[in-house]
Amino acid sequence: MAAEIFVAKIAEKVLKELESQVSEEACLLWGVKSERERLKDRLSTVKAVLFDAAKKQGHNQELTVWLGKLKEVFLDAQDVLDEFECEELRSQVVEIQGSIAMKVRHFLSCSNPLLFRINMGHKIQEIRTRLDDIAADKAKFHLSELAENMHVVRGREMTHSFVHPLEVIGREHDKENIVKHLMNVVDGQNVLVIPIVGIGGLGKTLLAKLVFNDARVVEHFELKFWVCVSDDFILKQLLVKILRSIPDESCNENWNDLDEEHLQNHLRNVLDGRKFLLVLDDVWNTDRNKWIELRNLLMGGANGSKILVTTRSPSVAYMMGTMSPYNLKGLPHEECMSLFVKWAFEDREESTQHANLVKIGDEIVQKCKGVPLAVKSLGSLLYSKLDKKDWKFVGDNEIWKLERKEGDILSALQLSYNLMPSYLKECFAYCSLYPKDYIFISMDLIQLWMAHDTIQKSPNENRELEDIGNQYIDELYSRSFLEDYYDFGSFRVFKIHDLMHDLALSVQSECLVINSHTKYISKEVRHLITKLRNSICKLQNLQCLLLDECEKLEELPKNMRYMISLRWLEITTKQKSLPESLNSLQFLSISHCGNMEYLSEVKQGYMGLRMLLIENCEGLISLFPFLKCLTLLEVLGIDNCEKLDLTKLEDNQEEFTPSIRVLAISRLPLLVAVPQWFKQSTRTLQHMIIRDCPSLTELPEWLPNLASLKTTSNWWLPQVVVFAGGEAFSANSKIFQNLGMS
Repeated sequence: MAAEIFVAKIAEKVLKELESQVSEEACLLWGVKSERERLKDRLSTVKAVLFDAAKKQGHNQELTVWLGKLKEVFLDAQDVLDEFECEELRSQVVEIQGSIAMKVRHFLSCSNPLLFRINMGHKIQEIRTRLDDIAADKAKFHLSELAENMHVVRGREMTHSFVHPLEVIGREHDKENIVKHLMNVVDGQNVLVIPIVGIGGLGKTLLAKLVFNDARVVEHFELKFWVCVSDDFILKQLLVKILRSIPDESCNENWNDLDEEHLQNHLRNVLDGRKFLLVLDDVWNTDRNKWIELRNLLMGGANGSKILVTTRSPSVAYMMGTMSPYNLKGLPHEECMSLFVKWAFEDREESTQHANLVKIGDEIVQKCKGVPLAVKSLGSLLYSKLDKKDWKFVGDNEIWKLERKEGDILSALQLSYNLMPSYLKECFAYCSLYPKDYIFISMDLIQLWMAHDTIQKSPNENRELEDIGNQYIDELYSRSFLEDYYDFGSFRVFKIHDLMHDLALSVQSECLVINSHTKYISKEVRHLITKLRNSICKLQNLQCLLLDECEKLEELPKNMRYMISLRWLEITTKQKSLPESLNSLQFLSISHCGNMEYLSEVKQGYMGLRMLLIENCEGLISLFPFLKCLTLLEVLGIDNCEKLDLTKLEDNQEEFTPSIRVLAISRLPLLVAVPQWFKQSTRTLQHMIIRDCPSLTELPEWLPNLASLKTTSNWWLPQVVVFAGGEAFSANSKIFQNLGMS
């Protein structure tokens, strides 16, 4: 992210902490109040000129270096304040929960009040001295005090990710051309490859979706399947993706467990003599040998089979195509204006009432050069803004004048990014840490935001940080930074357009992705947890702990109950039960814990839990009595637990009153009946999924009539059983015949 955003955020946070009553009392207690006041004054002076520095740094390398030095000293200041807070929390935990021996050790350790006061005094003084030196240099840059524009647009109404043809503007002619190519049969070539090529943001994927769902195409092909390829072109992975996307095939095998030879044989058998349409979306591979290897496996289809490829690269299109590439052009100006008006105004009537704004919008759209994503993004940016100066600011912004390579529309997207409030800029940048075409579950991203303190919570706001994080995601979606969005209440599922991913990469500069093969780690990396120690329980501020896939982890640290801020926990361990009490926990994921038989026998130890996911725990026998205390539980997912009997709660169901909204169950061989305790969630249950439970032969009469159930999209979880408002949909409808629902 831009340096000034990060520096300003850290400066604001440090100042807020220094000005707080808690900080004042702590500094008075530890004898460093005078140093605190000097540091606060210097921070205030420097922070006031940050946004002017940001505005001028593009033309002054020395100013960029100056901002970098500020960032380092602000981070050090934040670390010192964090030490104060951690020591205060540690003292409280020792006082409330510690034994006499623990209190003695605490006094004799580095937490001794006298030693701590001396150490912290030196650290604050050293930071203030560095800050004085840096602040003295600001005069030569002639910086003025500027405030950040914090205006936030109101969100648009959330819609399903499916794009109805009537909602698409300007691609009907292109769709008809592609459909004609798909319906055409060429003698001597049983499988044709049709490439659609164009720069990012033109709508290649959207066009492919329109064609893929066209009624004529659906009727013409016996098989249709869609595969998003993106950066990786690894044969086995592509074979798995293709097989998973074929109807009636996705649930039959655990494809990842098969070797490449078996995958190839199965695909050839499936395609043999059948007319199919395969869409390979977003292809980047330029290795012809890799493409030929895949192509040869796809040649067994019936005459008239087609492969539709979307790519930004003309060389990829030429390499893969058996016909000339279909070069997708930009939209005509008139259609771009229609798209812009659709996203910039509430409705057509509102646009007619503001002809002066539409005129400015016309100038903005001309600069988008026919690229729909840029038009849509800028239209979303101006949505609900009816002040002429806001529109002029976008139209006259200097970002349009920056030199970029031909066809690059990042300038338009960069402008939308620049005009976001700083907290959204920072949050959006973290999307770059995930690969392209990654299917996000909002909680994964939100726990990162929480760990880096990017979620702003008002002192008077009675909402959980996770809920505020979901609000941020909704706003990013309303600004067209996200796509394929679906709202599941407690969490969201979505993707990010690959061009937006490029934008996130271009603005991200504060995080580094490393693994066990990383050879060089920059000295600028400040936080890196390399071995798990029992001392981790001293981290009273820790909010997120990810220990999944740690297959050699013998046991979790003792005294985890002292981790009073822990909200997100993912674990893989060899131990037989969970820590005894983690009441602050909101999300818990338990995977590949083969020794675990019961979750916990401690009552009311996880009362704050809202999401519980369990998978691949072959030794797990029962969820009782753990579930009984989870009255706030909203999402429950259980997968591949061969010994788990969910009916173990039946004798105690009157004591269990959950408020579950999303329920997903799969691969439970012992599930012979839907447990009666599911019925306790009658008023809250909205989405229910049951799959691959071979012993389940009948359903209770009350299940299809739950009024709260909603229809759910299954694009991200194919071949599921979905109960929706009295109807049931499944690839295998035998279960429902007794209820007359198939």
